[in-house]
Parts: sequence; structure tokens; C-alpha cells
Amino acid sequence: MQTELSRKLGVEHAVFGFTPFPAVAAAISRAGGFGVLGAVRYTDPDELKRDLDWIEAHAQGRPYGLDVVMPAKKVEGVTEADVEAMIPEGHRRFVRDTLARYGVPEPPEGEASGWRITGWMEEVARNQLDVAFEYPIRLLANALGSPPADVVARAHDRDVLVAALAGSARHARKHQEAGIDVVVAQGYEAGGHTGEIATMVLTPEVAEAVDPLPVLAAGGIGSGQQVAAALALGAQGVWLGSVWLTTTEADLHSPALTRKLLAAGSGDTVRSRALTGKPARQLRTEWTDAWDGPDGPGTLPMPLQGLLVADAVSRIQKYEIDPLLGTPVGQIVGRMTSERAVQAVFDDLTRGFERAVDRVNRIAGRSGPS
Repeated sequence: MQTELSRKLGVEHAVFGFTPFPAVAAAISRAGGFGVLGAVRYTDPDELKRDLDWIEAHAQGRPYGLDVVMPAKKVEGVTEADVEAMIPEGHRRFVRDTLARYGVPEPPEGEASGWRITGWMEEVARNQLDVAFEYPIRLLANALGSPPADVVARAHDRDVLVAALAGSARHARKHQEAGIDVVVAQGYEAGGHTGEIATMVLTPEVAEAVDPLPVLAAGGIGSGQQVAAALALGAQGVWLGSVWLTTTEADLHSPALTRKLLAAGSGDTVRSRALTGKPARQLRTEWTDAWDGPDGPGTLPMPLQGLLVADAVSRIQKYEIDPLLGTPVGQIVGRMTSERAVQAVFDDLTRGFERAVDRVNRIAGRSGPS
């Protein structure tokens, strides 16, 4: 599964694996792909440094990258406390009442939330970059589009490629104008923040719009046949996230959540604003139903919603409250039916890719791969 982009980065397979788990990122790189560590949860630079040290020690010298959540426009002088003050009391009451209705215990006294979406904030994201640029990362990806121009320049000065996610050809062209090196065309099927266009439609539109920039296809991809389809549509690789959640190297800290993921079908996800304030695909739960239902107060814009529900989500996860327990995940969850090592996932991807290429070659009247 080699392409021009994979050869440029020195990886065997053009499979880019996004994950919040350092062990998964290192395993992806060891398996011949390109591991990308999600940084949004690292509010403490020392924790990010610790985990990048771990990847350095376990990736066997293979290349890897970092994914941040950073707005393109800088906002000066805004603190988390300023943003918290904007959250209406009615929304806070809705959260309290919902948790009480399902009997979610209070956290132990003095215990801080284990999950905060603050990585989007200018100061936090830039602190992450200060740490990351001390390491030999080969790719910096931004989940909110093009990062600020000075960040792009800083990456390029260090010979680091910059990638940005796009949900439309229009967004992709803006990334190209901003000097982005790689565009990730993320379709409607993907886990996390997504747009309205399906991967099958989006990938060729983006590839044509930004040619000759390399494009990675994302959303609904979890088999080698789908990787082959993405390359046939004009992508130079695939960007996979959901499929790693049920790998043995993943650290979800929740057996109940793993069981829910393994049992879920492809129709058991929903695009909801309940988690961050932006449409994000995730497991459908009674928590998402409560927010999206007619009796809810309506979600708040990003970042207010993420800050509002952060403690609640941590408590739901900590105590494994099954009806409310969920996570961002794409429609590919229907294929995630067993826990497997990252290497086993790659073995399946490569075998499926070979079968797909052989099949197309037979249809085209060729005896084998060209």
C-alpha cells in the first residue's frame, strides 16, 4: 500500500492512524503505518512530553506525527474561566438533573475531572507545539482546519508536513491557499467532527480541487478493500481513527465501553452536538438522545458545550453508567467485532488490499498487479 506520500515519509503502508493512545500510535508506526497522536487531552505539557518520550522509545525509529485542535484565528486574552462564565445556569441544571435521573455518583471530594476539552485554546495548543517541536515528528495535523500561518511556517522550518481536515472541496482549497501540505478529506461516516458529504463523494472532489496536493481519505474505512477504493478515488492514503479503539493496545479504561463498541452495528452512531457543540459522530446513547430531544435545552456552541459536559462525561465513564456511556466513533464500528492487536489489523488491511487489487486486475483482464 505504497504511494508517493508514504514513500516521502518513509512508511511501508499509506495508512495514517489517528489515536489518543501513545501505545497505539507507536504500534501503528511499528506495523508500517504512520501513527498520529491526538494531543487535545494534554493540558499539561509535561504529560505530553512523557508520552512522546514513550513513543520515541517504542516506535523503533519509525516516523510518527501529532494532531492538535487549534483555531486558525488567534483569540487574545480569553481564559477558560472567561468561557465557563458564559454557560447559562439552565444548561448546568439540565446536566445535573440528567445525571441524577440515572444515578450517576458524585466524584470523590477533591478529584479533578479526567477529561476537559481545552486543547482548542490558543495557549494550550501552542504549549503542545512547543513540546512537540522538540521531537522528530514528521507531520502536524490540525482537526479544526488550517492552523495559524505562523504555526505552518514554524512546522515547515523544521521540515514537518502540515495536514488539515476538510469536509468539502471549498474547505480543501482554503487549506491549499494557506500552505497546507496534506488534506484529509473526512466524510460524513467518520467518527468525531464531520461534515455533510460522504467519503465516496468527498474524496474525488477534494483530490481534484487541490491537485497536486496529496489527499488522505477518512471516514468509514476499516478494510483493505476500502483502502484500495480510496486510492482508486484519488487519495494517496487513508486516515483511520475509529478502528483502533478496540485494539488490545488501546486504553479506554472501560470494559463496558469496549463491550458496547464490539456489540454496536453501523447504524448505532449519531451525529450530535452533545459532546463539543459541533456535529460529531459518536455512539448513540440516552445521553445523546437527551440533548438532541425536544425536552432538552439545546446544545451550546463550541467550546461552551465541551466545557459544560466535561465533568459529566468523566463521571459517566468513571462509573460506567451503561445507558449514557459513549465515545466518538464512526460508522465503521459495525466491523469492529473483536479485540485485536494493531498488527493484526494491519495484516487484515494488507490482505484485503491485495484481494481488491487482484479482483480489479482480473476485471481489467490483467493477470496480476501492475
